[in-house]
Amino acid sequence: MTYEHNLTEIAWKALEDSIIYYCDRPVGTVAARDPSVEALNYDQCFIRDFVPSALVFLFNGQTEIVRHFLIQTLKLQIKEKQLDFLEPGRGLMPASFKVTHENEEQYLKADFGDHAIGRVTPVDSCLWWLFLLRTYVKATEEYSFAHTPECQKGIRLIMELCLAARFDMYPTLLVPDGACMIDRRMGINGHTLEIQSLFYAALRAAKELLLDNQENAKINQAVKNRLEPLVYHVRQHYWLDIERLNVIYRYKSEEYGEKALNQFNIYSDSIPYTQLSEWLPEDGGYLAGNLGPSQLDCRFFTLGNLVAILSSLTSEKQSQALMNVIESRWDDLIGYMPMKICFPALKDRDWQMITGCDPKNRPWSYHNGGNWPVLLWLLTAAALKTDREEIARKAIHIAANRLLKDEWAEYYDGKNGRLVGREARKYQTWTIAGFLLAQELINHPKYLTLISFA
Repeated sequence: MTYEHNLTEIAWKALEDSIIYYCDRPVGTVAARDPSVEALNYDQCFIRDFVPSALVFLFNGQTEIVRHFLIQTLKLQIKEKQLDFLEPGRGLMPASFKVTHENEEQYLKADFGDHAIGRVTPVDSCLWWLFLLRTYVKATEEYSFAHTPECQKGIRLIMELCLAARFDMYPTLLVPDGACMIDRRMGINGHTLEIQSLFYAALRAAKELLLDNQENAKINQAVKNRLEPLVYHVRQHYWLDIERLNVIYRYKSEEYGEKALNQFNIYSDSIPYTQLSEWLPEDGGYLAGNLGPSQLDCRFFTLGNLVAILSSLTSEKQSQALMNVIESRWDDLIGYMPMKICFPALKDRDWQMITGCDPKNRPWSYHNGGNWPVLLWLLTAAALKTDREEIARKAIHIAANRLLKDEWAEYYDGKNGRLVGREARKYQTWTIAGFLLAQELINHPKYLTLISFA
């Protein structure tokens, strides 16, 4: 038996051991099963975390757990309008849930961020749920499930939540800091890239799944109206390459009116030109991490960029340029474990001010420049979509040499990802699932059509 085959069998056993049961049916997976530390909320099923596990189960023909997860989490969605600020808004889905027992009865207890560290509201949960629903019906061809009144209402509520009237003029979504995979303070409040990429994927999923009827008419029209402006906005204003950098470098500030070139009043002195001009390859480019009034966050955020490729939020040319950056800056973004969640890390006074002196997010750790193995599946999917399979194979090989030895660590520390994270959980489920999913995609490229958008 080869090492790779043995590793896959071990990973599958670990994934199956993480399954949560509700009323004797599988409903999700725990976040981690590290017996050496207190569970905290790692014994719960996070919607975000479960997605790679769900995709692995789907590709393996184990559809029941995914269907049950979709049904039960839909029941947890807030269905009524709330005027009380202590209650989550209508359409919101929980960050996580757990099975609890009372008087010999089981029920699901949801966490909408009211118990989370930092009390973060999960903006991305409903977007990932819609992404998974689309994949489920494409994999099973069970479109009737998405067309049930319950699912149709759930999709409408998500779209209403995202498309509601708001204090904003951009086609992007305005969200608080920590509302996505980076769920601690990292200076990404505003129009963070990760949410915009997931938002675009959710819009496209809703367009495919919502029935063309009177009840959905307003939402369908609103979705249609939002797609093109969102694509233009992100491709035009978030994109960074050498050509774009030269334009920004010569920006004039304090411009007024519709014809202003510097629409967001970006002050060129706030852009790290020296580092960027040296770091960006001539044929490379990527989407900035955030954009807003006098703000252009030039950090490379991996999840947002990779989902942008998968959803076709980036153009074909931009997608290739993005993969060129990953290939050319391999040591920075991949290193000893695929791959870095954010680059570069915030340091010194920036770290103190922007993260609030968060010791877990110290430079080159956790969200602040840490390496996260779960991102391997998204890297693989993006590489396959851009016909860059060699990037995916090289990354999977690197991960395969370490993950079992390091007991499926949650994240890695250090500028090159060589150290197991100081506070990383072992037997992290989405690390296991991310590796298995990357292998499934490499071995069966046809699965890419289930999770990507043309």
